[in-house]
Amino acid sequence: MAVNLVNVEQVSKVYGTRALLDGVSLGVSEGDRIGVVGRNGDGKTTLIRMLAKLEEADTGRVTHNGGLRLGVLTQHDSLDPTATIRHEVIGDLEDHEWAGSAKIRDVLTGLFGGLALPGFEHGLDTVIAPLSGGERRRIALAKLLIGEPDLIVLDEPTNHLDVEGISWLAGHLRARRSALVCVTHDRWFLDQVCTSMWDVQRGAVHEYEGGYSDYVFARAERERIAATEESKRQNLMRKELAWLRRGAPARTSKPRYRIEAANELIADVPPPRDTSELMKFANARLGKTVFDLEDVTVQAGPKTLLTHLTWQLGPGDRIGLVGVNGAGKTSLLRALAEASRSQGDVQPAEGKVVVGKTVKLAYLSQEVAELNPNLRVLEAVQQVRDRVDLGKGREMTAGQLCEQFGFVKEKQWTPVGDLSGGERRRLQILRLLMDEPNVLFLDEPTNDLDIETLTQLEDLLDGWPGSMIVISHDRFFIERTTDKVMALLGDRALRMLPRGIDEYIERRQRMEETATPASAAAASAPKAAPAETVSPQAARAAKKELQKVERQLDKMSTRETTLHAQIADNATDFAKVAELDAELRELVAERDVLEMRWLELAEDA
Repeated sequence: MAVNLVNVEQVSKVYGTRALLDGVSLGVSEGDRIGVVGRNGDGKTTLIRMLAKLEEADTGRVTHNGGLRLGVLTQHDSLDPTATIRHEVIGDLEDHEWAGSAKIRDVLTGLFGGLALPGFEHGLDTVIAPLSGGERRRIALAKLLIGEPDLIVLDEPTNHLDVEGISWLAGHLRARRSALVCVTHDRWFLDQVCTSMWDVQRGAVHEYEGGYSDYVFARAERERIAATEESKRQNLMRKELAWLRRGAPARTSKPRYRIEAANELIADVPPPRDTSELMKFANARLGKTVFDLEDVTVQAGPKTLLTHLTWQLGPGDRIGLVGVNGAGKTSLLRALAEASRSQGDVQPAEGKVVVGKTVKLAYLSQEVAELNPNLRVLEAVQQVRDRVDLGKGREMTAGQLCEQFGFVKEKQWTPVGDLSGGERRRLQILRLLMDEPNVLFLDEPTNDLDIETLTQLEDLLDGWPGSMIVISHDRFFIERTTDKVMALLGDRALRMLPRGIDEYIERRQRMEETATPASAAAASAPKAAPAETVSPQAARAAKKELQKVERQLDKMSTRETTLHAQIADNATDFAKVAELDAELRELVAERDVLEMRWLELAEDA
């Protein structure tokens, strides 16, 4: 029988006139892996701070098992700014002692990319004071994970980690024996790590078995049975469940909910996006040209990030852009945005960017745009326009769109200066969409957004007809909103990844595995003959064929989506389903061959 580690009994917490938690009773036992979700401001952080006894309850009590070893990652670290990373993370251990520990090596490599901490000028001997908040947070996380706590409590642990770091952290936590309570908006991470969920809502905490996918089903079912008045929120949950059930990548392989019940609940829910219809509309709004890049070089100051880049962003393309930090993701978007603003007059260091004449770009940067703090939320939106055309005959007023983004009627009259960071982020996205762009660049759009707001944004983007590039470390958001993933692997090239983010992580792992022995051997090996290179003519031919193959893959992807929809529509006609399934299998086999050819061409190009 599992030992109980923490008991929360009838705990209440009030701020001002608002009850964040009202008579909550919970427990954490050995082996528990609990994900905490809920809207921003509903009390998630307050709950775990009281769980860790960092904050006192107004009423009720929290008890810890005697001798409990607790590790806590809060949103504000308690590191000594005058100390070095070595002192805070490794402590007094000699080099041979910590280097001989598999756990310490794993943590340093997973969070910092190597034992020498390549991102820090003086490695382990770097002083903490001048470091950024993100760097300090990784140091605090490393310090916690090197220890041996019985219970780990994490508040937004994936913030400031890239896709690889998040993937490593999920694997590391799964392999540990410690119990875990984790607040995060990263839904992929919740699915990978957690076996139960706490949903904090209106002063209460609802408990669910399973990871995020199971939680989505259970909550949608609970709300259906209860026949709540929140029909809009219920429909969003059902829509997300439909996407999860219909073969979304990287989902849990053995869901604990009943498949039959899930299928019945989503029987009338269409696929998230009608890709063919959106492509037609996007072509009508944008024409044939959006952004055409020809032999482009992208620089950031003196540093060259991309060279000889030939690529097209076409009408209706929805691209997820991933890559190592510093590889040039944001710089690429800035170069395209600059070309768009100047209508092609401002060009990159080398090469040419052709911008379509009808392009109307909206660019969400990582920095939250400053607004007049005295403006009300609704006024800030109406500054852009009063009504917005969402396509396919859908139109919304500024007030209606505010409500869809979580700004209910009374919140619409809140001064901008009183909004939280997440609320300002929401407002920034809202103002961009109100301007009716036909091209969207979203650089880390999920920062500071809670899960409910993310599902609302995803729902809105499902019906948005235009071209889109998304940079995000939230792989769930990328998989949910885009159709194709491209990567910057740090080799000054842009590559398409037919298998998405899973392929990106595999490639990065292979690069790291080959880099370590290669660098070790370089010092002792004799000078090797220069590697065989591809001629410029062959490289150009490869690029041309590469673009042709990408167009074929796009068509196959559209046809595959259509076949899946036809199979669902003819579910009771077994002869028709068998015919469609045979065509689908043939299409998948052709696509696999084409993807292999793409990989060969990508190396030459």
